[in-house]
Amino acid sequence: MAAYYNEIDPYAAQWLRNLILAGHIAPGEVDERSITDVSPDDLLGFDQCHFFAGIGGWSLALRLAGWPDDQPVWTGSCPCQPFSAAGKGLGEKDPRHLWPEFRRLIAECRPTTVFGEQVAAAAGREWLARVRADLEGLAYAVGAADLCAASAGAPHIRQRLWWVADADQGQRGRLADGEGREHDGAATGWQQSHGVAKPGGADGRLGDDEGRRPFASGSTPEASGLGSWSNYVWIPCADGKSRRIKPGLEPLAYGVQNRVGRLRAYGNAIVPQVAAEFIGAVMEG
Repeated sequence: MAAYYNEIDPYAAQWLRNLILAGHIAPGEVDERSITDVSPDDLLGFDQCHFFAGIGGWSLALRLAGWPDDQPVWTGSCPCQPFSAAGKGLGEKDPRHLWPEFRRLIAECRPTTVFGEQVAAAAGREWLARVRADLEGLAYAVGAADLCAASAGAPHIRQRLWWVADADQGQRGRLADGEGREHDGAATGWQQSHGVAKPGGADGRLGDDEGRRPFASGSTPEASGLGSWSNYVWIPCADGKSRRIKPGLEPLAYGVQNRVGRLRAYGNAIVPQVAAEFIGAVMEG
């Protein structure tokens, strides 16, 4: 078996099974139990383990980056609600703070490489500092980068902290860049050399804060720089601005099937194209 997917949302779990069946993500099994009920024995025989799997964004990102399905790796986007501005601000007191459970499995199974992400707010940075300390205490080397979706051509910001833990580098007592703890390794090098798109359309990819369109009508995907996001529709918003979204995700309407489930799954998902850039930088480093 290639991959293990852990996802408690039944709707997202079925979505994972459909994606596996269609061949879009690594073949494997979907486990709908809480991570608190998962033991190391449950993970035996799997090359990849994806926790808080959502709709399979990490598996797709690994494929986009050229990471083989049978090359061992773990991923985990721990719930962001305890640390997101959209949540209740309970932090580690929130029952959805599940890093300790993820850490438990990492400590017992010792995967070679672990990827993850978290919101880039101040609370998310504090969370990452705790995660980094925990992982370094387990002899992992840890690197991170602060990247937004627009840096990969998406028509939205979605700023996130992306991190990697490497057991081999940790055992050698250094980070990927051979420097001290304050450096973020190859991923930071990629960010510095390629830049991060900012609101306002400064790099020609993202609309400005007045909602103006950055592209001429009829521009090609190659010319626009949007790539995977070249197919979009404009939605007028209550604040008087217009924003691009994926066709089929227009505002809620009576009679549209699975709208809430789809929006919830998309809202909790990573942007695979950004994750793939981060993974690729780590692979090159």
